[in-house]
Amino acid sequence: MDRKAERKRRIYPFIYLATVLVCFLFLLVGNRIATENLTLFNNDGSGQEVMKASVKKITDRTVDEYSPDGSTTIENVQITFQAEILSGSSKGKTVDAIQNVDSSLPFNGTTEIKEGDKILLIYTSTEGMGEIEGTYPEWQFMEFVRTDKLLVLGIIFIIVLLLFGRAKGFNTLLALAFTCTAVFAVFIPSILSGKNIYISSIIICLYTIVMTYLIVNGYNKKTLGATLGCFGGIIISGLLTVIMNTVLALTGIVNEESIYLTYLETETPIDLKAIIFAAIIIGALGAIMDVAMSISSSLWEVRDKADSVSFESLYKSGMNIGRDVMGTMVNTLILAYIGSSLSVVLLLSVYSPSLLYLLNREMVVIEILQSLIGSFGLLFTLPLTSFICAMIYVRDKKQAEKYTNDTVFHKFPQD
Repeated sequence: MDRKAERKRRIYPFIYLATVLVCFLFLLVGNRIATENLTLFNNDGSGQEVMKASVKKITDRTVDEYSPDGSTTIENVQITFQAEILSGSSKGKTVDAIQNVDSSLPFNGTTEIKEGDKILLIYTSTEGMGEIEGTYPEWQFMEFVRTDKLLVLGIIFIIVLLLFGRAKGFNTLLALAFTCTAVFAVFIPSILSGKNIYISSIIICLYTIVMTYLIVNGYNKKTLGATLGCFGGIIISGLLTVIMNTVLALTGIVNEESIYLTYLETETPIDLKAIIFAAIIIGALGAIMDVAMSISSSLWEVRDKADSVSFESLYKSGMNIGRDVMGTMVNTLILAYIGSSLSVVLLLSVYSPSLLYLLNREMVVIEILQSLIGSFGLLFTLPLTSFICAMIYVRDKKQAEKYTNDTVFHKFPQD
């Protein structure tokens, strides 16, 4: 066994580097294919440009009050300020800009700016606007810059993860970076360019599973068992999603964003049912991978520590471990979906005429469907991973025992 372990230690760096190289190639080639004839985050030709700026001085603040219904008073605040442009074609310039704060429009920004704030300004060209040219405000407040605070929190997370996880923590960050890059550089562009969403989502799931397991856990029996079990759970989730899309007569139009997607100019119209398919299997992927590796790793420890092991005992151990994991993991998955759609559920609960109508709204049905299919994927992953790992580990154990017995026999021949 020492000889076999030594051989694995020698080839591990080559497999690790090969995995990283293949991931880079996948991202480069995938991005090139997905973004062919596609331009993201481009100006629409309306003369508007968004730039980062810093508020230097508040020059004026006016308040207008009006009552649309005669009883409620609404304030409209207009703030004039000077800001230094920090990015874009006007970087370094100091410009005059305004912020409008209307208390009747909470989505329009109810927080007033103050000196020192980092903000986004939108530049609106006034060329060709006739009489209002020169009086129309060219620079207007668009949004607060929040990414700098998120960056600080992200750096703290990375430091803590590296302190606790060390090499494994670094591999986790690397796998996370590859996953996020694949989603935003390959998967999303492939949808916007009119590629087949079903195929794209399956490819991203397979890529994420293999890449994450190989980088974080290396090439070994645990990774193989977890990968195969995870594949099975994802396939079952995908099949159930396709079936339920037809059975429930879903259209995929659940909100305004869904309608806007149908207006995009793509090579082929975006299939909203396919969007549901992708959202469900990608949303469940993380939990299914977690369960598969938990079962695979636990059974490996059982197999490694037990004096004698059989397929039946390993399989039963996997099912017992899976039952303990199942309760918390299904709960975690459902609570995650509820938490992500809490505002929508609250709004629909208030404005729906009845509970029956609420539960049959397509928006709510899809949220329930995500929870149920994700849970089904978890439930089927448990026995699949247990079965696969029991087969692999028992065979590996028998080979190890045979190797050990043969070595001992040759070293110490009996009379």
